[in-house]
Amino acid sequence: CAEECRLKLVNYEASENHISHETEGLSRKHLVVRRGKPFKITLMFGGRCHKLSVISFFITGDVSEKIRVQFSDEWSDPLRWSAKIYQSDMHPQSVMVHICSPVLSSVALYELLLHIETRRTRRSYVVGTFVLLCNPWLKDDPVYMPLGVQTQEYIKSDYGMLYMGTPLNISRQPWSFGQYEPGVLEACLRLLQVSPQHLRDKNKDYALRADPVYLSRTLCAMVNCNDDLGILMGKWQGSYKDGVKPTEWSSSADILHHWFRSSCRPVRYGQCWVFASVLCTVMRVLGIPSRVVTVFNAAHDGDGSLSVEEYYTSTGEKLNLSKDSIWNFHVWVECWMRRPDLGSGFDGWQVVDPTPQEKSAGIYCCGPCPVVAIQQHCLGALYDSGFISASVDADIIRLIVSDGLVVERTVDTEAVGQLIYTKSIGSDRPENLTPAYKGKKSCIFRQSQRVCTQQKLPLWNQYHRKCRFSDGPSRSVLVQFQIYIFHNYRDDHKHKGKSFMIIRFVKHTGIL
Repeated sequence: CAEECRLKLVNYEASENHISHETEGLSRKHLVVRRGKPFKITLMFGGRCHKLSVISFFITGDVSEKIRVQFSDEWSDPLRWSAKIYQSDMHPQSVMVHICSPVLSSVALYELLLHIETRRTRRSYVVGTFVLLCNPWLKDDPVYMPLGVQTQEYIKSDYGMLYMGTPLNISRQPWSFGQYEPGVLEACLRLLQVSPQHLRDKNKDYALRADPVYLSRTLCAMVNCNDDLGILMGKWQGSYKDGVKPTEWSSSADILHHWFRSSCRPVRYGQCWVFASVLCTVMRVLGIPSRVVTVFNAAHDGDGSLSVEEYYTSTGEKLNLSKDSIWNFHVWVECWMRRPDLGSGFDGWQVVDPTPQEKSAGIYCCGPCPVVAIQQHCLGALYDSGFISASVDADIIRLIVSDGLVVERTVDTEAVGQLIYTKSIGSDRPENLTPAYKGKKSCIFRQSQRVCTQQKLPLWNQYHRKCRFSDGPSRSVLVQFQIYIFHNYRDDHKHKGKSFMIIRFVKHTGIL
């Protein structure tokens, strides 16, 4: 009796697939491909394989259920896994299979299963594993980037330049993102597996990993260790003898290796540029275009007032009376993605800040927040736009105190966010991003912000500017409102003036 059809050999065509998918060098252990683009494998069979043999593929891995791969002559359904099969010209017992994932597939490690069914037997094989990443080269992917020089810099480049110091004394530090170092991809995948979201509900987490907004928010929280099994522990003063001084780090790969090999124990120690550089590496590895950005004279506004108060004595000695502060510089990450949750006007660069400062929805993460939302003062746009806006555009209110009373008050509207830099494409020279963040803002707008904060009113938000009014039958209602009026008079003989109103409506519907 002739031997039944069986799988004899699998060729993952790794070299060709990695070149085609722009993933060369990311892993020596796994096949690494990008979503929405076909990859191919060659299968060689032994025994008697005839036309009545049926082969089928299933995808599994982080999900608890198998996903059937549909055979088709066309890549017709972008929402389904699909495959095409070709008879090999080189060997009669070989076939080449092209497999394509949906464009919104989850970033994860997958397992490919093969089932062979004949008249007499059924056999199943684990063909192998592969890693699926986001695809910034594919137009339908939410992280699509149109220019090759951009993907080269913000995905493939493993070298960066950090800017630190002050606006008048800027220092530079080269940084190795190290995404091609052995084990870095595996560490990034491990980071997803030990996140609180995955440990709480792995199926839900897996499904949401298709969304770069969710991915960036999850990974941002995982770079610091404040809430979870994250990578870095922060420290800004005192001794660093029980770890590594933040200024001594120069490579993300070293930090990721240390975390991975220590069974996810936090690496000591990091500060803002270290947190940001590690997150930039993780995002580039997983296929989300990213860059490190430095804000000089960055404000830390913990109460959402869009201002930082500084207290001084009459002799100029600074008093430690404010919870807020101004840092010489602060470093965060920008990630490139679409924002369907906000609308196309908010697509593009998004601020994601992994340095643990304030909690966002109960965890230490910040962003993603559209840069354009900061420029246009859309302070209600998700996520954390008010906090990030204050970092680059808060007012500094300097108060001179004598005998417990404020005797003098000045407002500096220009000092915060004086300069915002990132590395230029293909060059170590800085690219000035300041105009992208800092739109023109009138003093009247600043006054309205301040009053809204003091009165605990919601800030005006361009994101919610669209209103719709009902055409239904009219009825009498009682409407209460408060009006705040600002007068901006010029002290000259003409006494020209401007008035500005903020109106807060409270509607009583009459329903008791």
